[in-house]
Amino acid sequence: MPESIPTPFILIDAEVVRRNVARLADYARSHRLGLRPHTKTHKSKMLARMQLDAGAAGLTVAKPGEASVMAEVCDDLLMAYPAVDPVQCKELAKLARNNTVRVGVDSEFAVDALADAARSMGSTIGILVDVDAGNHRTGVQNSAEALSLARHIAKQKGVRLDGLMFFPGHLSAAKPDAQNAELLRIDEMLRKVIELWRHDGLEAKIVSGGSTPTATQSHRIAVMTEVRPGTYVFNDMNCVHGCCATLDDCAARIVTTVVSTAVPGQVVLDAGSKTLTSDRCGPAPDSGHGFIVEYPQAKVTKLSEEHAQVDVTACDPGPKVGDRVTVVPNHICPCINLQDQVWWQEPGESPRPIPVDARGRVY
Repeated sequence: MPESIPTPFILIDAEVVRRNVARLADYARSHRLGLRPHTKTHKSKMLARMQLDAGAAGLTVAKPGEASVMAEVCDDLLMAYPAVDPVQCKELAKLARNNTVRVGVDSEFAVDALADAARSMGSTIGILVDVDAGNHRTGVQNSAEALSLARHIAKQKGVRLDGLMFFPGHLSAAKPDAQNAELLRIDEMLRKVIELWRHDGLEAKIVSGGSTPTATQSHRIAVMTEVRPGTYVFNDMNCVHGCCATLDDCAARIVTTVVSTAVPGQVVLDAGSKTLTSDRCGPAPDSGHGFIVEYPQAKVTKLSEEHAQVDVTACDPGPKVGDRVTVVPNHICPCINLQDQVWWQEPGESPRPIPVDARGRVY
């Protein structure tokens, strides 16, 4: 680990990233699925270009701020998040002048807000009707609601009905071989929506869905046209415990220093909630706040802003003050957003900093 870089910092293994990107691109290509990676994970123009070069058809973003950054490298963007704020809608409408911009929504209010903004900017925004596939976060609740919203979109100037989107986030803790029945249910549910639209003269050209935990099972939803994984580019302990990745697939690791061993059976690291975040591991909520690679028996039991308290009673010997250790976080996406830059490690080379271009773009 490079001693010249002050801790804590995120070290990215370039070879692992390339392998992760290529693996999912090959999967999507072999199943004739469009790949639209979610940039909320890396927030990096460099990594977005890498995904596009590997065959991605476009990019997914979470907010207009991310969209404005990623529009510098890609002209086909989907915001998989409902836009209702007038300022945000205007920003998307402005981007839509020179780019293909789509937004997933589940309300007439959002449709009208986007349509008003697009008309004022002289642009057109594509709309995907967000259907709740079982995660119960956003999305219309049944096929009748999906049809009603689609009819409303079709009547508005400034917006264009492009299809459907869904997010199977409720399967994030399920192992791949335990997802099959639920994925088939989602496929049947979407088929009913598509058929209802067809009878009404409406078409769902795009059916966008998926997540990293379900990414390589996407072919089981036969009506899906594109997949939107994000975390796969780096992976994390959610992925490891969810059995969609191994530790060797985890490209992003937080390098941190032991700053105290004063309390018996405990060490303290200089990476607290402002680095690791407070996210628990979804598939293994009692596993602690990340995995210490050099001390697999250790457990990160408590975080404060700048401290990570680690139980090392099962380690013999444990780390000493001044030692550096690496942590694979539970959820890498918010960890990246807390950094101005990360460190890119090519084989045989010294790490170099790369900017987190969309860092803090949560608006």
